[in-house]
Amino acid sequence: MIQAKRSLVLVTVDCLRADHCGFYGYSRHTTPFLDTLASESFVVPAAIVAGAPTYYSFPAILASRMPLALGRDVIGLAPGEGTLATVLHESGYATGAFSAGNPYISPRFGYDQGFEVFRDFLDFEAHSVQNTAGAETPSGDSARGQLNRSIKGLAGALGLSAFYNELYFQYCMKIAPVAESVDALRKFPSADILVNQAQSWLASVGQHPFFLWLHLMDPHAPYYPPNDAYRELAGRDIEPGRARYLNEYWNRSDLTPSALSGKRNEVVQLYDGGIRWVDRQIARLVDSLRQSHLWEDCVFALTADHGEEFLEHGGRYHSPVRLSEEIVRVPLLVRVPGERGAKVPATPMSHLHLAPTLLEIMGVQAPSAFQGRSLWTNLRRGIAWDNPAIANPASVGPASVGPASVGPAIIECAYGCTNPFRAESRSASRLLAVRDARFKLVMRIEPGAIEEMYDLEADPAEMRPGTEGPALGTRKRLLQAAHEHVEKTVSARDPVMRLRARLRDLRCEMFG
Repeated sequence: MIQAKRSLVLVTVDCLRADHCGFYGYSRHTTPFLDTLASESFVVPAAIVAGAPTYYSFPAILASRMPLALGRDVIGLAPGEGTLATVLHESGYATGAFSAGNPYISPRFGYDQGFEVFRDFLDFEAHSVQNTAGAETPSGDSARGQLNRSIKGLAGALGLSAFYNELYFQYCMKIAPVAESVDALRKFPSADILVNQAQSWLASVGQHPFFLWLHLMDPHAPYYPPNDAYRELAGRDIEPGRARYLNEYWNRSDLTPSALSGKRNEVVQLYDGGIRWVDRQIARLVDSLRQSHLWEDCVFALTADHGEEFLEHGGRYHSPVRLSEEIVRVPLLVRVPGERGAKVPATPMSHLHLAPTLLEIMGVQAPSAFQGRSLWTNLRRGIAWDNPAIANPASVGPASVGPASVGPAIIECAYGCTNPFRAESRSASRLLAVRDARFKLVMRIEPGAIEEMYDLEADPAEMRPGTEGPALGTRKRLLQAAHEHVEKTVSARDPVMRLRARLRDLRCEMFG
């Protein structure tokens, strides 16, 4: 290994859409600090996740490995798998991680590997009141539950289900306990708590080279931003009762997208408030690094595990049932000391290539098991990485010094797997997308599945699958890329890593 002097800060923000950041052209003032930082950084116009949601995204971010490469039944990182953290720790770096209570990037799934300090905040005591609203009648054998079920059944028989659902929702909101503040409703620890912890850890590291990873959850639903951040965007405070009402309304399963759309703008304001709070806390972290004279030798990278949908295609949140742009396109900003940031090509950059790129920036050799390639030379010189004319000695694996050429971005997940703790939900069909600079192919790999083809230049909102009739050669090329990816997933699977991951899962299932 080559000993490097630079340190690395990696910030990942849950649910952060690229098009809700100012440095990607968003009109609302969500990211004033990051906008300034972007002027001296490399900003990738089309950073694409390798999978969504979180549990399908992070194997690529930290381990440069496609999410289903070890099998659809494997979630997370395998014991002993090489990651950014393990490589840098072995190279003499102090390593610390602080994650805001996301159970899918916890030690249960191997994400503590390589970190000397790993705090996942799963013991965070959220003070939120349980959801009592929504369209579902309470379960149980209580008299109230039985009465509600009887009334709901009668309303359905009379064709009054919508009336009953609305009446029941309003009733639940009336009887809900009154929260003292928006903070009391928050489910996850806010970014300031994690930054405080990170600052304490950095003080203990001193001048030693370090790798710090922060995963922030502030834009994640339920959307409860601190009032300071919300006020800066909206010009007023948000009352806790109103914030709770909006979140409960947005979570209703009985309403159509049309019915939900009336609250969309207010919900997006809450979401944007979470982004603004993240921006403020990142500014605070960077300021402390400057005061400690660590910033001059610090590489800083910011990205997201996936985006968030607000009815663009009739959905909410980020369930693994679609791979539209609002879910798969995320921000990627990389600040490198001494580099001003060249104009970055608009060709898609998969998260698969992030870890090897960061390691080359740090002067550290990437593991041969990494599936991505370093694009650092491409970034510095503004060279597109989809140019087949570039000499490329290997199709996968860490690149040597020099520009690289990589294929289209691949995104994959198990369709509808919303609870990876249940092994049976991981066995669903593979949902796969292949995205190049202009076109995207989306398909479910199962008998009778229908593929969808989008021309993102003519149809950026992805509303007309295949109607523009892209050239047959384009469809063939993307289908070939999908075929080669699936074939390679099976033929190049690491049996040792798969076995380790499966044994860990079996132990957890048997012994908890």
